[in-house]
Amino acid sequence: MHIHNPHIGQVVSVSANGRNVSAPSHEVIPDASLASSAYGEEDPQTNAAVESFDFSYDLGDTSLLAEIQGDESDGIVLTAKRKVYQNSDYPMLTWAQHQDEYLDEMIRLEGRGYSAIYSTCGGCGARDPAYRCENQLCFGPSLFCKSCIVDRHAVAPTHWIQEWNGNRFERRSLASLGLVIQLGHPVGSYCPNSAAAHKDFVVIDVTGIQHVCVNFCHCDSDLEHRRQLMRVCWWPATARDPQTCATFGVIRLFRLLNCVGKVTAHDFLRSLEFLTNNDGLTPAPDRRRAFRHIIRQYRTLLIMKRAGRGHDPSGAGMNLPDGWDKINWDTMPEDLRYKYFLFLAQDSNFRMVNRNVSSEAKDPVLHDGCGYFVNWSDYSKHLRSHVSEEEISSCSGFQAMFLANKKRIKGLRTTGIAGVTCARHNMWIANGLGPLQWGERFCNVDFVLFSGLLHFIFLYLILSYDIGCQYGKNFWARMLDLPETMHIKSDRGKVWFKVPNFHLPAHQAQCHSAYSFHYMWGAGRSHGETVEQNWEFTNGAAASTKLMGPGSWFATLEDLFAFHNWRRQVSWRDILARRMAENVKEGQAHRDAFEAFDAALKEREPEMVESWKKWVHQWESRQHTNGIESPFEVKEKVMSMRDIRLKLEKEELLRNGEGVEVEREDTPSTFLLLGLRIEDKQRHLTIDVKAVANPTEVQSLDFLKRRTALLKELRSFRKLQRQYMPNLRRFLTTTQQAVWDSEVDRQAESVRLFMPSDIVDTEKRVRACALGLPAVEASLRTGEAREALDGLRNGLRTRTMTNRFRLRHCTGQRMLTRGQGILRQVNVKIHKAKLRYQYARNALLRLKGHGVWENELRVLDDGDVRALNERVLTAEEAEQRESINDYGGVAEEGGVELFGVVAAGEGRRKLSWIWYTNRSSDPSEPELVEALRVEWCKAYARMRRWDEDVVLVEEEMRRTIEYGHAMRRIWAERARARSATVSPELLEGLEAYAAEQGARERSTSEMLTRKWGGIREKGRAFRAREIDGGVEVIVPLDDGDGPVDRDGDDEEDDD
Repeated sequence: MHIHNPHIGQVVSVSANGRNVSAPSHEVIPDASLASSAYGEEDPQTNAAVESFDFSYDLGDTSLLAEIQGDESDGIVLTAKRKVYQNSDYPMLTWAQHQDEYLDEMIRLEGRGYSAIYSTCGGCGARDPAYRCENQLCFGPSLFCKSCIVDRHAVAPTHWIQEWNGNRFERRSLASLGLVIQLGHPVGSYCPNSAAAHKDFVVIDVTGIQHVCVNFCHCDSDLEHRRQLMRVCWWPATARDPQTCATFGVIRLFRLLNCVGKVTAHDFLRSLEFLTNNDGLTPAPDRRRAFRHIIRQYRTLLIMKRAGRGHDPSGAGMNLPDGWDKINWDTMPEDLRYKYFLFLAQDSNFRMVNRNVSSEAKDPVLHDGCGYFVNWSDYSKHLRSHVSEEEISSCSGFQAMFLANKKRIKGLRTTGIAGVTCARHNMWIANGLGPLQWGERFCNVDFVLFSGLLHFIFLYLILSYDIGCQYGKNFWARMLDLPETMHIKSDRGKVWFKVPNFHLPAHQAQCHSAYSFHYMWGAGRSHGETVEQNWEFTNGAAASTKLMGPGSWFATLEDLFAFHNWRRQVSWRDILARRMAENVKEGQAHRDAFEAFDAALKEREPEMVESWKKWVHQWESRQHTNGIESPFEVKEKVMSMRDIRLKLEKEELLRNGEGVEVEREDTPSTFLLLGLRIEDKQRHLTIDVKAVANPTEVQSLDFLKRRTALLKELRSFRKLQRQYMPNLRRFLTTTQQAVWDSEVDRQAESVRLFMPSDIVDTEKRVRACALGLPAVEASLRTGEAREALDGLRNGLRTRTMTNRFRLRHCTGQRMLTRGQGILRQVNVKIHKAKLRYQYARNALLRLKGHGVWENELRVLDDGDVRALNERVLTAEEAEQRESINDYGGVAEEGGVELFGVVAAGEGRRKLSWIWYTNRSSDPSEPELVEALRVEWCKAYARMRRWDEDVVLVEEEMRRTIEYGHAMRRIWAERARARSATVSPELLEGLEAYAAEQGARERSTSEMLTRKWGGIREKGRAFRAREIDGGVEVIVPLDDGDGPVDRDGDDEEDDD
């Protein structure tokens, strides 16, 4: 390894004209404390690199060679356009050349145009016509006489008309020109019993808000005014004597804008008002309140319409196999039972608040309990008996709930929403939502959950909750507090509680294995975070629903949740195909890796491996409350950097005179943690830059972006450093001062931070730093070193399995080259972890000196970076590896693999100290076995989860197709369900709507059968092991049949 001379300083100078560069070297007198202390004697290579003028966070390590990138494909193809078409690629540049022409044409439209279109009427040919449709919505630029323009707009009464007065156009309404809409008869027909509507009758349409002259028909005394309006697609705002209505077109437009863009009714109506008149001279009538009523009514009836006008088919067995109700679950094979697990996820959202405005008397809740919300009357009755109940207690490792429960409750009717979704498909379940009144309490979430469960028949219930570890306690006892009709009849051992994958790391360690989806039989690739993903869609409506009355609040959210479910149902047509493709491809890779690992272990200790397998199956087959007996956990635990950071944050809380804790905005740990984060980014960037000999343009741009981000963080760090380490420069050595002065000439990754540990002399360090700062850094460096060691061990374990798989299953140049690329990525991670540990330990030695801590955190030499199954290289082997690296081979740190093969040196092999830290004696066999056991059990669990998800997705595909066929039959039955009680006209409408829905369901099922046929066959072949191990699986995602919906592209697993 090349070592920089720590006593040579170099300053690069650039001449004024920028052409000449001088770099004179000058000797720097070393600090006396460095020469005399024992610090310089231990780990001299790291010490020399740290004190060098040419300091770099790679510590001068040359073991990682730069990779010369070839033409091998990594699966991502970037293609450059052969030719640039300015008109399509840069349309604004083309348009800019014609902007004056566009402007002239816009102004030209303010006049009548050329004489051929205004000399005679476009209808009857009369001379000098003066009228046209505004914005030429109907008949282009032609002008018409008054009679023709009115006649032609008999079916479009909400269009605006422009009249030419001799020198400009003036806006006119069709009502002012004499158009009268006669209801109850075909257009143009005469009604002998007509009656005029109110003189201020207003219609809201996409063209604006305007007065319309309307005549009602009294030929049929049973035909109410509201029904006459509905039959011309105008929705009346009131049921009696309507004076305002909205067209179906504007209602549908607003609903989509509200569901997708969360546009409020107020903003939408204001926009229509400005569209009607934007100069304030003739303001449009204010119909915002009426429009809100119309929208609520429409949403309520839309739900009823989609549900089949109140028909309530049981739905049981509509997508289950024949004879499902006669299955003996106890004798069913294990790999089939989990297909019928019910996966639910519940959580609360504290953004969806609702202020205590209006009342149920003025704004009642309609169709209570017929949608996604619980029955409000039953829910309120239940809550009144639990007024004094406290919030749910939380696992001490997860405190977010307490903050949410105790803020922003004054003046609120609702502090949030508790919801339950399908944990597999992101779908809200019926009666699975309920408002919260005082934080997140058992009485709320229990009622919501059990209300939703009433709609299901389940074998196993898998419930995901971010505090599942606490919620499962006394679950069955709390059920007895609910109405008896809500009790579930299920074996208590078949209701399991889990914590979502993203939330689980924040819990206490004893919760990790017990409540993880990764270690649950039948979980597949479920992650439990679906409810969190759903809240993201709903949060956009929080502002607009905050000031609604109770009825409007419920109706608006019901519609939003229904819209969400429909879009999810559409998007799953593509998501399921992508998920199956991922399962087959990744499942095969995990299967190959595990089987190679398993075979190697069984060659030596088959009984031990079999005992591990039984242990895993016993663990996965039941619910646990802690991880004491978990096969996936190592018993020994150390304090990580995260634990130390939490400890320091607690210690840095100040107290005022009344004893109240107040946290400072900037604390010593904040300053030092920022420094550690910057150092880590500098280390990663330095290694990434050196790892590529010929970076591409994309890689160079990425390096530039990372350097820019680093410079921003460096400025923040220097600002805090002036506060905690004032006058730092005068306490630095001569070499360090030269580095400090040359900071502006260095790349961002080469800028030295000068943390307290960089001041070697203890006396100077105390004088340079704020009180207690070095001690805080020592604690953080200890945690950093431990984390680096843990990352190093994980990387070595990964490399062991990668090597074994590559050597056994990769044949041919293509496969070996691909395997070599994967191995290089693993080795780069190992290299980064090694350097991080060496730097952290070096800093710790300067801060604490020699002590008992060195029993755990020893000097890490290159020979110590070895996996469990590697021995130290001999001198000859080391020389051979160096020669391989000289020819551009993959740089690999470590020893020679021994486990499972006969190799020289096995009898004298000793485990590297990194695998048994904090021990004074040699490693024992139980420690080695435990490490192997954890890795084997986790690999086995990963393989099984991928395999299970293939089964689950196949079943979900089958059910989706069968659901479509079942719904087609149901709509066919609904078509004439009211044939004996309705008029022929209404029956025709019912039959048409049912036929439309049935045709859609049939077309969808047929399309999915074709589209999913290939990928389902791949899944079957994977399960039948008809895919050879080690062979890449290429899966077509789409056969081009039908449009591709992209709503589900953001779907991801939160592992």
